[in-house]
Amino acid sequence: MIPVTGLPVDRRDGRLKVTGRAKYAAEFAIDNVAHAVLVQSTIASGTITGFDLAAAKAVPGVLAILSPDNAPRLPHAPSPDQNAAGPNVVAIPLLQDNKVYYNGQHIAVVVADTLERAQYAASLVKASYQEGEAAVRMADALAEAYPPKHFRNGSRPPDSRRGDPEAAWDAAPIRLDLTYTTPVENHNPMEPHATIALWDGDRLTVYSATQGIDASRHTLAVLFGLKPEQIRVICPFVGGGFGCKGVTWPHVTLAAMAAREVGRPVKLVLTRAQMYTSNGYRPRTIQHLKVAASPDGRLMAMRHDGLSEMSVRAIGEFAEPVGLVTEMLYACPNVAVTHRLVPLNMPLPTFMRAPGEASGSFALESAIDELAAAAKLDPIAVRLLNYAETDPHEDKPFSSKSLRQCYAAGAAAFGWPDRSPEPGSMRDGDALVGWGMASATYPMNRSKASARVVFDPDGGVVVQAATQDLGTGTYTVMAQLAADALRMPLYRVRFELGDSRFPPAPVSGGSQTAASVGPAVLAAIDAAKQKLFALALADNRSPLAGAAANDLALEDGFIRMRDAPHRRVSLGGLLARNRLERFEATGSAAPGDEKQHYSMHSFGAQFVEVRIDPVLREIRVSRVVGAFAPGRILNAKTARSQAIGGIVFGIGMALLEATETDPNIGRVTNPNVAEYLMPVNADVPDIETIFVEEQDRLVNPVGVKGLGELPIVGVAAAIANAVWHATGVRVRDLPIRLDKILT
Repeated sequence: MIPVTGLPVDRRDGRLKVTGRAKYAAEFAIDNVAHAVLVQSTIASGTITGFDLAAAKAVPGVLAILSPDNAPRLPHAPSPDQNAAGPNVVAIPLLQDNKVYYNGQHIAVVVADTLERAQYAASLVKASYQEGEAAVRMADALAEAYPPKHFRNGSRPPDSRRGDPEAAWDAAPIRLDLTYTTPVENHNPMEPHATIALWDGDRLTVYSATQGIDASRHTLAVLFGLKPEQIRVICPFVGGGFGCKGVTWPHVTLAAMAAREVGRPVKLVLTRAQMYTSNGYRPRTIQHLKVAASPDGRLMAMRHDGLSEMSVRAIGEFAEPVGLVTEMLYACPNVAVTHRLVPLNMPLPTFMRAPGEASGSFALESAIDELAAAAKLDPIAVRLLNYAETDPHEDKPFSSKSLRQCYAAGAAAFGWPDRSPEPGSMRDGDALVGWGMASATYPMNRSKASARVVFDPDGGVVVQAATQDLGTGTYTVMAQLAADALRMPLYRVRFELGDSRFPPAPVSGGSQTAASVGPAVLAAIDAAKQKLFALALADNRSPLAGAAANDLALEDGFIRMRDAPHRRVSLGGLLARNRLERFEATGSAAPGDEKQHYSMHSFGAQFVEVRIDPVLREIRVSRVVGAFAPGRILNAKTARSQAIGGIVFGIGMALLEATETDPNIGRVTNPNVAEYLMPVNADVPDIETIFVEEQDRLVNPVGVKGLGELPIVGVAAAIANAVWHATGVRVRDLPIRLDKILT
């Protein structure tokens, strides 16, 4: 049977999505549903002293208005210190007190029988405040910067060093002292956050837009003092996540709280504007890099000091790990990395596609390009000169590393050897043409996961796991993987996800879904095979009688003798003889100690061409080639889609995206998709993707390293480097807009 894993199979969910039949969280038809609308603060710091609710309560159809004055006390809402230790449980704002920490904080929930009535009543809610002093500009609070307490969930310290960077800097003939900044960027997935909550006695069902079904169940159980089995979370489709749906944000809990208060199901959907203060964002960063090298471009020392915006400490903690790439990407004997947080009266930041790597690589890969220019070397040549054959930070071999091959394949496809090195030396007609490149890397992540395989008498097989499909193709690639493991045609295998009643799986974040759920699927199928073989061998009338389990194979719905394929029994017949309407088995898989022995990362190389109007300075990305080595490719079509999506995300990061905040009151001034600029069709160039084949079985049984986040890494730097090559102007402050290259 021809293997299907790796083939460009069409998405299983594609037809449902293009015909509008895929149901997202807010689209489930629930009888007697009421509607909730959030009311948000209009100050950045202070205390709520009272509410005027008379006009809102007078609106027909209003069922309840919850505020800190009357909201139920959650029995296990964590304190700020506990919240910092458990970032998946966000305690503020859950209406548990009258403190205001940022502009746009949830301060009330209005519930009514229709959405329109709830919206109108919410507009009539008036709050009075005792306003406090607020810090809303990062530049004004740098003196308050502090080391993270729970960096990487406490798995490592925020700072690191090897060698003596200061002494090496003093002795170096080439020294670059550079500062790069990135702005606040907000998530704008097509599907806004949405929740429908309904209670049946002490049991809660939640339809929710989430990247972590099992994590959502755990969070709700903690907050409401329930057992996880009392909660069911359903999410068959996610209309985009990119990290903002990886945490169970307070609006989910507030919907459940409101549903219990009014005694009927409640639907709560965030508006686009509310998403700018309700579900995290990529924080602003200031990154100071000192790069020292010998005259031939060999790195002697690097120092990377990262400052990132944080909310005030009472809310929790999130650290953008901008320096992690600097620790491991290049062979440099003397390296120091620090991370510091700057507390502001702003909402809690969170993960956004390639958190840390995307922002950090902009600084690092721009600095390496500046080193290449200073040493008069080709940008690829300086990277190869400092190529790390082993991980210099962890002092471990890589499980696999094909970055050299990515450089070579990407450069050949792009035509890099034809690049003229001098800035401003390449033109196409009147347009200034610039070519830039950058490296990409992202760590391989994996968590424990479980899966269940169910055999039906009609010959079909269903594999289930409580995972998510963010549009990455999980429905499809897991079915492909299962079909090959079962040696069964793909059309007879179905993968089901999106329900916490299925075996648990981790959050779809950190590019870990395939690496985590894939091995669980294989484990469940292996467990099923052993149980089926035992069932077949227990039948003395079976053609397989007298054989051993090791003599058997499962193929095309039959259990066969390996060396005598004609001796076989059908699965349907086996189940029927044992009076089984269905047969199932569950398996689990978890990481071992492999990361103690190997450093595990995906790698890639980004090549970009920009064209710039010499007078107007309008910037257009005209070509991109991305070459990637993310381990085994499970589906060529969905992998290409992921690569293109990441590159487009990087174009937005480089040229367009920035959340603007009023420096006086801390209010987001562009909370919409008209003024918060993102790439549209006209901004997307010709994109070529290349996948370098890798066979890495050290990372996990499936051999995948993860692809979702890798393709955005390095794009912003490659574009910045191309802009410099076209104009001679080095922009170190994102986004790169025409005013920054006017000369």
